[in-house]
Amino acid sequence: MRNFAVYINPAFADKKSIFDLLIRLREEDRIQSREDAGMSFFGDISQQSFFKDPVQTVDFDAHTGMPPMDCILVFGGDGTILRAKELALKTDAPILGINLGYLGFLSESTLPEISASIRDLVDSRYKILSRMLILCTLKRDKQQILQYEALNDAVVYKGENPGLINARIFASGRYVFDARCDGMIVSTPTGSTAYSLAAGGPILAPQMKAMVLSPLNPHLLSIRPMVFPAEEKLSMKIHSLSEQAWLQIDGSNVCPIQDQDEIHVTASKRHVNFIKLSKRTFYRILRNKMHLGK
Repeated sequence: MRNFAVYINPAFADKKSIFDLLIRLREEDRIQSREDAGMSFFGDISQQSFFKDPVQTVDFDAHTGMPPMDCILVFGGDGTILRAKELALKTDAPILGINLGYLGFLSESTLPEISASIRDLVDSRYKILSRMLILCTLKRDKQQILQYEALNDAVVYKGENPGLINARIFASGRYVFDARCDGMIVSTPTGSTAYSLAAGGPILAPQMKAMVLSPLNPHLLSIRPMVFPAEEKLSMKIHSLSEQAWLQIDGSNVCPIQDQDEIHVTASKRHVNFIKLSKRTFYRILRNKMHLGK
């Protein structure tokens, strides 16, 4: 691997330490590989305001004047990795998360470990893990308003509305149930350890192909989280809504929801790849990061 895209949490205060680290990695690579050029680092134009040497700012949407990316180095926490999803889809490159945040559940390395991690990448000592995306479509009066892909989850929630949301759930056109609740979460296996888990949903292994529907504080105790196969087409029809609600994709508000809106969620045809370096299993990560069983 020689060409790396770089994505950094904009809120991280000590960005200079990251650029200094990348310069050192490039020099180490030149010495070990005995090549003049060494590694190259590229950053998307959306973050050009704070990029410095050795990161070259490019427009990944243009697809011109740059080599194919071998990997995306994401410096930040899980939220930063979710935002870097779009860069992964543009470049078709796998993500290596370097944790600067609190939990770092999706990260595979840290700043102190990054030199060894890069050497493992260069020497091809890694695996590629593919994670599914879900495709969320908002329809109003039978017209498509917007469409987003999510790595973690699509959430309908009441926002500032003091009342409950009424949602009628269908799976591939078949009626499932009605719920009065604060909202609904549809998560991927990746997102099953995030907001969905906090709402009482089950943990799914990341290699699974499935979707979790988790109601937020349902009015009836009989309404429980459900797991659906990835082949299902989930639909949520919002009715009897007195005030505006919101649609949230991977933790970001994307659109207000009105009465009689329909939210359709299916498995996306695309996916995001992640670099796997260590021998730590998913279950070991659960024990260490979430204190499972302790």
